Amino acid sequence: MLGRTASSLFWMSRYNERAQNVTRLLEVAYRGAILSHSGQESGTHWTFALANAGCESGFKEKYDELLMRHVTAYMVFSKDNPNSVRSCLEHARNNARAVRTGITAELWEAINTTWIEFIEVNPQSLTQEKLPDFLAWVNQRGHLFRGALLNTILRDDGYFFSQMGNFVERADNTARILNTQYWSLLPDSDVVGDGSAERYEWSAILRSLSSRRSYRFAYPNARLKAFNIAEFLILRTEMPRSLAHCYDWLAETAEDLAQFYGSREPSLDIAADLCRELSEKQMREIYQQGLHEFLTDFIGRNNQFAHQLCEDYNFA
Repeated sequence: MLGRTASSLFWMSRYNERAQNVTRLLEVAYRGAILSHSGQESGTHWTFALANAGCESGFKEKYDELLMRHVTAYMVFSKDNPNSVRSCLEHARNNARAVRTGITAELWEAINTTWIEFIEVNPQSLTQEKLPDFLAWVNQRGHLFRGALLNTILRDDGYFFSQMGNFVERADNTARILNTQYWSLLPDSDVVGDGSAERYEWSAILRSLSSRRSYRFAYPNARLKAFNIAEFLILRTEMPRSLAHCYDWLAETAEDLAQFYGSREPSLDIAADLCRELSEKQMREIYQQGLHEFLTDFIGRNNQFAHQLCEDYNFA
């Protein structure tokens, strides 16, 4: 496969995943702003979304007030924000168009129709009452894209590069959210965990990663605890957005790619090493190492894997 084709498939999936990630953060922020939480200032929820999406500094350069309409405009519709939903959907669609003949009709229709319908939305018409339905629509379209990819694409190198783009982005998002909020997941937090502020932070983390209900299934008899949440989102492979689950997929896909091409590249060993380390780690070891230090190191190694993959297969 040509490097530019691999690149388009890789980034098509990354940008689709990123659009969903940003949407979920906004859903959590909106929910928090509508519901009252003792000890939570009105702007805290929107700051949570901006910080975890990597949009805080860019937002502050453009806006003086932390208002819902400003956050929505910047994180959803702004052409100047590289992480806005608009930018992500546009980049995903452009990458899909570049390999139009190499993907299925169902996959192209899913991503192209989303873009066409998105650009028809008038940002001024998106009132506070309409925002939840709109965000839910964007999220559902992301699921449609994933469904079309998983159910119609041939299991060849194109599928492998698409999967790698998805799980590299997902792992990065989970690690960054945990790292941004790491202080609320330290063991000492469980001592004061009966406070509403702590419960809100923990619930917001779980909701931003679509894992609030899954957590209850995994820990049916336990209340929200910092230790359990960190373990769930880092080491539990049955959680689809955990770091361990992402690298299970990446390591397995890397092996498939090595067999497909008949050669083993350095990036594949990086994935295998990370997968093995996550499978062998215990949460108490991570706390001893330092949660912030562990997550910072993981983000760097995840980026290293992505960069090495680009070098190995000649794409950027």
